[in-house]
Amino acid sequence: MDIKSKVIENYEVLHQLPELGFMEQRTAAFLASGLRQAGYQVADQIGGTGVIGRLHGPQAGPVVAVRADMDALAHTVEGRETAIHSCGHDANSAMVLTMAEAIAAKGLSKGVLKIIFQPAEETLQGARRLIEAGAIEDVDILIGIHLRPIEEARLGQATPALYHGASAIIEAEINGVAAHGARPHLGVNVIDAAAAVVHAVNAIHVNPVVPASVKVTKLHAGGPALNAIPDRAELALDLRAQHNQVMADLIAKAGGAVVTASAAVGATAVTRIKGLVPAAEYDTVLIHTAGEAITEILSPAGLLANINTPGGEDFHFYKQSKPILKTCYIGLGGDVMPGLHHPAMRFNTEALGYGTCILLKLIDKLLI
Repeated sequence: MDIKSKVIENYEVLHQLPELGFMEQRTAAFLASGLRQAGYQVADQIGGTGVIGRLHGPQAGPVVAVRADMDALAHTVEGRETAIHSCGHDANSAMVLTMAEAIAAKGLSKGVLKIIFQPAEETLQGARRLIEAGAIEDVDILIGIHLRPIEEARLGQATPALYHGASAIIEAEINGVAAHGARPHLGVNVIDAAAAVVHAVNAIHVNPVVPASVKVTKLHAGGPALNAIPDRAELALDLRAQHNQVMADLIAKAGGAVVTASAAVGATAVTRIKGLVPAAEYDTVLIHTAGEAITEILSPAGLLANINTPGGEDFHFYKQSKPILKTCYIGLGGDVMPGLHHPAMRFNTEALGYGTCILLKLIDKLLI
């Protein structure tokens, strides 16, 4: 098999099939067909539109899974909403499919290779659906891969450990007491409470060694009556942290700040955590092995140190749900411009061959 031409062929098909989360029917059908033709045992419609393939070696060994996300993003272009592969999930799936086809052609020596095509990464729901469906119950090692923006990695470079940060949203409702604007002493103004919350949140301190932030990103209070004391406000806080423990501390402090600051002016507050995504936690031995694979394909000059990136990834729900799972996540350079999630995102497709060969080399080390 000519890896470089095959991965481009797979990519060009997938690039023409952009579909939003849990709507990846054509994408899933193409990927499932490719796995079946290669000789995998295939189950589809897992957790919605997920596809899982299994290839068995002749001897006992670990179950190694390689996961790729499938979904595209919604963008408004010339006044029309359309799905675009602006995060490169078509590239991720093309590399994993091509690797799977190449491995099947030569066979495994031991263990099981499990290919997981996951829906709905962008909505942060797909991984949890697959977990609920039992996708990783038998998995010992889980590997991910993703193209990186040019600021993080250039063409011909890759890191064996892309450390995504944890993220969370706290939604808050503050309730006060309505009153006439001429008699503010008879009410509890939720705008006063909201202002106190903003100051309290901005005063939160965390370990400065670990990148973290918390900020108010939404504030709504009052209605059309400008001479009335409002009695209800809605706030949202965006939280980011590079480590899960720091995120836990941030959530506790931010939630406490909202409630305490509101109470200080006589209001009450209720908070709700929404969209919590864990930070990366990887296996050091697996990172080392992935680093060896990168070096053998890209040379020592192409091996990058671990990269910390502020974005989130639902890949890390797998580790959270199964703490003994060994994971790593390869960040692949491809001169991605102007950036991920930009509707005009583009990259050098030569990176697809590099990524596929890195995955092949890594599976060789683990199962062959």
